[in-house]
This record gives sequence, C-alpha cells and structure tokens, in this order.
Amino acid sequence: MTTRPLALTAGEPAGIGPDLCIALAATSGLPDFVVIGDAQLMQQRAETLKSDIRIRVIDRELPDDLAPSKNELLVIDLPFPVAVECGTPSENNAQTLLDGLALGVEGCLHGRFSALVTAPLSKRVISDGGIPFTGHTEFLAELTKAALPVMLLVAGDMRVALATTHLSLRDVPDSISEQGLQAVLEVLHDGLQTQFAIKDPEIIVCGLNPHAGEGGQFGDEDESIIAPVVNAAIHKGMKVRGPVPADTAFTPAAGPRDVVLAMYHDQGLPVLKFAGFGHAVNVTLGLPIVRTSVDHGTAFDLAGSGRADAGSLKAALELAATLSLRA
Repeated sequence: MTTRPLALTAGEPAGIGPDLCIALAATSGLPDFVVIGDAQLMQQRAETLKSDIRIRVIDRELPDDLAPSKNELLVIDLPFPVAVECGTPSENNAQTLLDGLALGVEGCLHGRFSALVTAPLSKRVISDGGIPFTGHTEFLAELTKAALPVMLLVAGDMRVALATTHLSLRDVPDSISEQGLQAVLEVLHDGLQTQFAIKDPEIIVCGLNPHAGEGGQFGDEDESIIAPVVNAAIHKGMKVRGPVPADTAFTPAAGPRDVVLAMYHDQGLPVLKFAGFGHAVNVTLGLPIVRTSVDHGTAFDLAGSGRADAGSLKAALELAATLSLRA
C-alpha cells in the first residue's frame, strides 16, 4: 500500500454497516481502506453472509505491510462490550461507536489516514445510551473543533447543501440568521473551490417559505434575512442567486448551478435522494479533514440478510479518495 488508506468506521453494529464493509472488501478496484470496528463481529457477519472474506486485525498505528490480499478486510479492532444481534441494537455499545469515530478523526489529523468514511449510525441508540448526539456532522465538528460544519449531499452532478442540519422543523426559522447564513455560504463556496475544484461556483439559495415568502405574504425571513445575505455575497464577487422558491430551485428554469443551498434538511434532500438514492454521498465541508458518508440509514431489517446495497458506501469511498488528493 503506497498511499495512505481511508479510515472506514463500520457504523451501527446491529445494522447493515458491517455487511457493507464485507461487501466492499470483496469489490475490486476500490481505494485502500481500513475498517475501524469489532473484528469478531466482522467475522461473524461474514459467516452469516456466507462470505469468504478473511479478517486481518492490524494495529491502530498502521503496520508497514498494510497492503490487503485479495478478499481480505483490514480491521482495527474495537470490541463492543455487548454481543451484537442483527436488527437488535444496544445502547450499551454507544460509547464504543463514538470511540471509533474519535480514532478515525485522530488518525486523519495525524496523517495516518487520508480521509474518514462513515457507515450509518443510529442517533436514537446513542442518545438512549445517555450520550447527547444529533448526528455525525455535529459530533465530528466537535471533535475537530471546527467552527461550522456544512452538510453537502452529492449525487453525480447534483449537489445540495443545508443551511441547518438535524433540527425539528419548528426550530428552523429561529436558527436562520444573517450571520449564520453568511458563514454557511462562505464555507460552501470555499469547499466547492478547494475540495471540488470548481473555480467560480454558482450557488442557488432557496427561500425558507413557500414562494420565497411572496413579498412577505408567507413570512418575512426571505426578505429580511436571506435576500440581504445573498446581496452581500454578490457584492463580494460570489455567483449567488436567491432566495429562489424551493419548488422551482431544482428545475431547469432556475438556471445553471453547481449547488443548491436548502434552508433545512427535508427541503432539499428529498429531491437529491429521488434522483440519486443508493449512490449519493454525504460530504461534510468545514472540517480540517475529508469526511464522506452514505445517503441512507442503518436498515436494521436488512442486517445479515445479504440484501443490503453497498452502492452509496462504495461511492463514498471513491469520492473520499478523490477529495483527499486536493486536501
């Protein structure tokens, strides 16, 4: 292995994360990666799936002879305190899951890994373990001391970023401010330039309210907050348009764009997932490391069934490798 491998956290053990890791180990042509997870669980899941993948436990400092053989999965062993059963998560494993993320971040920050790729976790399971947790994005920002993480979903040429992340819908309007939205735009603009090599990105900014407020008829946030931020960004030389009504922002009539900035999670992501579910990738901008993830959840009902689709995680590995070359 001549280049730094990717770190791949295996995700919620009772879900499909381990299944996907095993599937990818049998897939040729992928970037080199090391799984952070429970090696015994990986072996058990491979047997459940009737996979001939061999598990090789390696040191977290990464040995020199790291190159995996064919059908070999490299694992930094992080055992769970409670035995794992497919489809039945345990909150007692929550801290170990977060320890795995911390290990991956630490390896990226110290140059052992080129990027971090994460299989899905269950926010509920971790919260039930007594650990406040709203998602990977926020947790990784805390670990890396990043001022502002920005969630960006990518499916082919379609990109959707979020001004807010995992919030109750009733909390969204109060979470949008001129200062905050301006900061999101700056992180997004910089990320598209540096990580995606788009020299002069074109950004469409969605309105918050139906019809972008229609002149204040349906709320005043579009005129009082979003429009001034867009105008200020234009004054700085950014190619930004908005606020554009969300129901037309993704249509050809909205004009060319490199990304659509949605105001909240379910404003923008349904469109992207309809267009690219199963091969879309979640990218966190604003971190000092490259991080990608899948476009789906833990799928407890599919764990160990052999029916889990590894397409999104495969795309996440490939995109992470590409982005890491520009980091």
